[in-house]
Amino acid sequence: MRFLVTGAGGMLGRDLVDILAARPQHRVTSATRADLDITDAAAVHAAVGGHDVVVNTAAWTDVDGAETRESAATAVNGDAVAHLAAACAAHDARLLHLSTDYVFDGTAITPYPEDAPTAPINAYGRSKLIGEQAVTRLLPDTGYVVRTAWLYGAHGRNFVATMLDLADRHDTLDVVDDQRGQPTWSRALARHLVMLAEAAHTGHAAPGVYHGTCSGETTWYGLARAVFAHHGLDPERIRPSTSARFVRPAARPTYSVLGHGRWAEAGLPPLPDWHATLADAFAPAAPLSPWKVV
Repeated sequence: MRFLVTGAGGMLGRDLVDILAARPQHRVTSATRADLDITDAAAVHAAVGGHDVVVNTAAWTDVDGAETRESAATAVNGDAVAHLAAACAAHDARLLHLSTDYVFDGTAITPYPEDAPTAPINAYGRSKLIGEQAVTRLLPDTGYVVRTAWLYGAHGRNFVATMLDLADRHDTLDVVDDQRGQPTWSRALARHLVMLAEAAHTGHAAPGVYHGTCSGETTWYGLARAVFAHHGLDPERIRPSTSARFVRPAARPTYSVLGHGRWAEAGLPPLPDWHATLADAFAPAAPLSPWKVV
């Protein structure tokens, strides 16, 4: 297959390009933000031509910044996705679009299934929902929305890297223990995106929404303790706190645990448990790991 990866300079995009490049049966075009402005409809149309699958990992990711610049966030997370979907329709390409748990309000007490009602509580979530709706509207037979959450990896800023950076400068760290989610290694998600694209290309995976998060669940506090333990640091240095102590411009869902039923329907396994992928991410053989081993 011929892949176009947008947002190829980001955390997930770089992992995805690496994995595709190692598979000789596929060809990949890597498009960073400098290579392709996805808000430019004409440029998008030209770029999509000649590809079988487009994986859109490009996004406005500044959650707090979106509160005061919602139109700018929507231009990238919503309008630009419509450009990609329209181009895929014109060129008969499948689109895998990355979305987020933030399309939900976080009030559930059991994992959100893929067809759960959406109700974003911040501007970022609203902008991402507009992108989802564009995919399902314009590509009812060839559009795939993959929601992910709590993503970390070897490239770019993320919670795991931040915890290790702070560990060098603070004796103890207070971390929120009242938000639940599924820590997801970007490389594990990238592998599953390729798996889904291959199944879609052969007609074995129906279009629609999939949840691309690791199995299991924890809190930010639980994740921080696990990160410290993997690095030989004392997990007791992590102290539980509440969201009320860390007021942010954008409200965060308190419950971001997602169900994974659609993978089974497609005959594919869900992502592994978050404990296992965290261990893989920190293994000595983990590719391009920026995390020092203590």
